[in-house]
Amino acid sequence: MQDGPSRTALAAAMHRAAHQKLEGGATFSDPFALPIIGREARRRLDGWAASPQRRLMRLFIAARHRVADERLATAAAGGVRQAVIIGAGLDTTALRGLEDAGGMRYFEVDHPATQAWKRQRLAEEGLEPPGSLAFAPVDFEQETLSDGLGTAGFDFSRPAFFIWLGVVPYLTEAAVFSTIETVAGVPGAELVFDYPNPPEQLGPRYAARHLKRAGRVAALGEAWLSYFDSDDLGRRLRGLGAAEIEDLGPLEIQRYIFSIPEPRYAGPGGHILWARWPQS
Repeated sequence: MQDGPSRTALAAAMHRAAHQKLEGGATFSDPFALPIIGREARRRLDGWAASPQRRLMRLFIAARHRVADERLATAAAGGVRQAVIIGAGLDTTALRGLEDAGGMRYFEVDHPATQAWKRQRLAEEGLEPPGSLAFAPVDFEQETLSDGLGTAGFDFSRPAFFIWLGVVPYLTEAAVFSTIETVAGVPGAELVFDYPNPPEQLGPRYAARHLKRAGRVAALGEAWLSYFDSDDLGRRLRGLGAAEIEDLGPLEIQRYIFSIPEPRYAGPGGHILWARWPQS
């Protein structure tokens, strides 16, 4: 959005904050989640988060951050020292300093308006951006991801871990794969992102719920544009050189993230995907 911060970025941050308050951060612990959303959002958080549909969404958001955190920790243990958060919004990965002791550098990529809003939020809450964090404002109508990262001091010759959460559905398919191609060009790159299956794969009941959510975000001016069949997406990632892929759908998320032995739903839906490219 050209004239202000992303509305869906605030909603995602509120889901993270609600998870800390209502579930005690059981899936994804984040001490900065409540402060960063601001006083007004904190005041209305309980009422905003009360619906069952929002509970499901915040648990999915908690799950995707947990996957990203765990994969980042593994990458850091293997020597990766660059982490890129694409479409960062109010992300707190750099604030939490998960891998600062190892010399990790963080790069936050987002639209200049959203990034300015985040920096204002940090200042208002007395939160100092760590020295390990570089902001990379990118207006994708005029610049590329490579442009923004290069200006911020990113080293394209060294491995990096890319976090890309809550963004893919809002992009065109061409923009999604353009970004993945940039990531794939970094030796030893790893990428975590989430994506939805097509509504027609969900069945009438779940498709109706999905379309209702899609209508809400479209009303905010940030419509969902892209959906992917999981098998086809895996083939395309391997075609772009991905050496390893782990794709967690609803069944795997319930079993392995939430330890539910007999999930109530095991069909299509929201996925959390990790991919790794070779060093050369």
